Amino acid sequence: MNHRQLETFAAVMRAGTASRAADILGVTQPAVSRSLAELEKALGFQLFARVQNRLVPTPEAHQFFTEVEASFRGIDTLRAAAARIRDHGSGQLRIGSLSALGSSLVPRAIARFRQTHPDIAVTLIVAASREIRDQVASGAFDLGLAADEIDTTGVQHQLFVAPDAVCALPVGHRLAAKAVITPADLEGEPMIAYVPEDRARQRIDRIFDQAGIRPRIVVETIYAATVCALVSEGVGIGFVSRYGAAGHDQSRLVLRPFEPAAPIRSLLILPPDRPKSDLVRAMIDALMATR
Repeated sequence: MNHRQLETFAAVMRAGTASRAADILGVTQPAVSRSLAELEKALGFQLFARVQNRLVPTPEAHQFFTEVEASFRGIDTLRAAAARIRDHGSGQLRIGSLSALGSSLVPRAIARFRQTHPDIAVTLIVAASREIRDQVASGAFDLGLAADEIDTTGVQHQLFVAPDAVCALPVGHRLAAKAVITPADLEGEPMIAYVPEDRARQRIDRIFDQAGIRPRIVVETIYAATVCALVSEGVGIGFVSRYGAAGHDQSRLVLRPFEPAAPIRSLLILPPDRPKSDLVRAMIDALMATR
């Protein structure tokens, strides 16, 4: 059984006669008959009954035709994928991002990317930085954005953004009247903090330690979006980057600079030992231009 025999069989099923199938395929009618006979021999069952010089498909032929059409659709899909790879690199782009950038900067970068690559499907997964790192290392993601506490062994990495943390306050909070928030201002205030292994949390903790201030942590989380949501509900005060606060209802929280500066660093990570495709390069350019 070969592809040409299957193509001939499908042509006869669609056209209804061997002569029409021969015209479609650009071959002689005897060539069609010979190909069908070879296919029947390979399959071990009859595909057509010969009734008054006409080919009448058997029930087995109809059942087999369903499978043949499915396989042809698969081949068409492969051809389309090959065309996308030939024209655009991989044909699709898989991006992983931490929460702080996944709801603000990355969507804007994707919008910029799609201005020049409108036919490219993009998958964006927002997840914890450790998961992003693992998926990039395995090659499941083409590129990722993760917090700087990840283990960078096994991935290519570079600093992407490092904005200073800003203080997120509930609307109406007494500290919202201040132009700049300092550690002394937060003595005794309920705080929403990142988990202890978070590097930004560690930098902020050192600042508090140096000022002799012990924050009253009431909630710990890994996501900037959760910090903003909790602040909006009046649970406490938190620290986020300007990217992490973007897209949140500014009528429910107030952002103020915090001093001393505490950068919140994010890394751009790529799979190891893999040359960048044109699509990946274009997406990186869009990300860099959107910072």
